[in-house]
Amino acid sequence: MTARVPPAGAPNGAERWLRALRASSERLSGAAGTLTKAELERPSMAAGWSVAAVLSHLGSAAEICANLLERGIAGDERGPVRKELEPVWERWNALPPLAQREAWRAADARHLGLLGSLGRREHESVRVPYFAGLLSVPNYIGYRLSEQSLHAWDVEAALHPGKAIPAPEVALLWERLDLVATRFRNPGTLLRLAPAQLTVALTDPARTLLLDLGAELHLYPCEPSRPVGAVTGTAEAVLRLVYGRNRLEDDVRVSGALALDDLRSLFPGF
Repeated sequence: MTARVPPAGAPNGAERWLRALRASSERLSGAAGTLTKAELERPSMAAGWSVAAVLSHLGSAAEICANLLERGIAGDERGPVRKELEPVWERWNALPPLAQREAWRAADARHLGLLGSLGRREHESVRVPYFAGLLSVPNYIGYRLSEQSLHAWDVEAALHPGKAIPAPEVALLWERLDLVATRFRNPGTLLRLAPAQLTVALTDPARTLLLDLGAELHLYPCEPSRPVGAVTGTAEAVLRLVYGRNRLEDDVRVSGALALDDLRSLFPGF
């Protein structure tokens, strides 16, 4: 059976995500491209990491992911193993800040170039042996956008307080936020808070969801039947809360049986 290919000119799933990935990369390059060594050594919004350390993390990930993508294109389903990853991390960690930035640029360009070389039929057929298993190209880019977009914010917000993740990226990341919330929740806090249903009332754009805390945690696109509280805020600020990046100045309010500190503990981030 032949895979269905969208009409010429119509964006497919991979292209939507790839455009956002490129935009985030370009924005980060603009923000960090002229920083001095001292500025690269400043703390980022990622706890314990400097700006240069964030770039190094993204760069080593881009190198590893380009290799995994090449495997997928070749039909090789071998996933990543720690013994091949550790030398990559050690090499990147040993670089000085200015070299980490330049190496990130090169690795990121290689990764984006490889993704851009894929045609629409390959978007349908290639399976990437990623950390989460064999992924379609759109799903793979979704994982990469989560990593790129939030870490780009870690750098941008450290340099320019009040910086927000752009709305197009926020909209895409909300499409897969249930996956992130389920994976990165704190199990001890979930056990303490459950069972509970919370109304999530988003603004800009307006939307209502259910945050269901039970044996597992899920975000559902519906209103809760028995809410014990509510979370209200912009889509961008609530997204960052789930990614463990809530700031005191964010316009996020929690009312009812739970407090904001409960949700901060529930979503420690990465």
